[in-house]
Amino acid sequence: MPYSRAAAVAALSMMLLGPLPTMAAEPVGEAVLIKTEVTGGGGPIAVDTPVHRDERIKTSQSGLGQFLFRDGTKLAVGWGSSVTIDKFVYDDTSSVKNLTIKAAKGTFRWVSGNSKSSAYNILTPAGTIGVRGTAFDFYVGPDGTTAVVLLNGSARFCGAGGCKELKRRCDCVVAKPNGRITDTRRVDRNIFKTLGSTKALPFLSGNQKLSGGLGITGTGCGLSMAAAEPADNGSLPPARAPGPAPQSPRAPDPPAPQSLRASDPPAAAPSDAPDPPATPRTPDTPSKPDKPDKPDKHHHHDRHHDKDGHHHDRHDDDRRGRDRHDHDRGRDNRDGNGPRHNR
Repeated sequence: MPYSRAAAVAALSMMLLGPLPTMAAEPVGEAVLIKTEVTGGGGPIAVDTPVHRDERIKTSQSGLGQFLFRDGTKLAVGWGSSVTIDKFVYDDTSSVKNLTIKAAKGTFRWVSGNSKSSAYNILTPAGTIGVRGTAFDFYVGPDGTTAVVLLNGSARFCGAGGCKELKRRCDCVVAKPNGRITDTRRVDRNIFKTLGSTKALPFLSGNQKLSGGLGITGTGCGLSMAAAEPADNGSLPPARAPGPAPQSPRAPDPPAPQSLRASDPPAAAPSDAPDPPATPRTPDTPSKPDKPDKPDKHHHHDRHHDKDGHHHDRHDDDRRGRDRHDHDRGRDNRDGNGPRHNR
């Protein structure tokens, strides 16, 4: 029967060519905090949205997502990040046999859950982070450079250049995809220069805030407030030219003395003030010279008394005699009795 045969062929074709039923993806956790923009395989992620195995989670340049997995593991995904839940294998209890994530780029905080430490693996372009029941921050740069900072517990980083152990709080290692890896040391503010970005490790610097069990207090490792507000591209600000050398501090001028009011008593002189200068001594008055001894009557000028009682020296008498003689001679000349001179 041609009609019946044609109908059967059409029905079979519809069954073969029709849409196949989709297998529901296995949920492995859910979002507990979303800020700005976070997307998954099915589009934007909101709070309480489930996340699934093999799902890729991305955040915007200002985005932040906090996720809680079924075994109690917590993962924070900071701005500009990309991570994929690679494996999630349950065992018969509330723990997992394997939980592996692949961090392609960005900044993250990890806090282990109830599973064995050997169940956790974090893959980065520079190597693998082995978890030892721990909490740590890690950063993956655009070129694959990876930095790990331990917050508690212990961790191990293994790459092409070997393995490094992180055992003390704030221990840090930095690894390159080419195998270069630093020795374990305490993280400091130079980490931002090493990584070339102020947007690295924002949970430690305080540029992004976490909540719940991920907001561990007292874990800044000395990086809080170390970085300035990040630029839009996350690059370090250009170095400023050095300013002039600081001058030696100038000693403050002594305060000007206040004028004393008429009613104010004079201030007492300080005890350590110098003594006033001594009054100059008046020079002694020179004593009068002794009177010369009186001349002896016998060897000094001969003196005699006139009738009036006056004393006359002999040479005074001789002078008077010469004057009298000259007077008499002049008078003789006037009278014509003087001596004549031969002509």
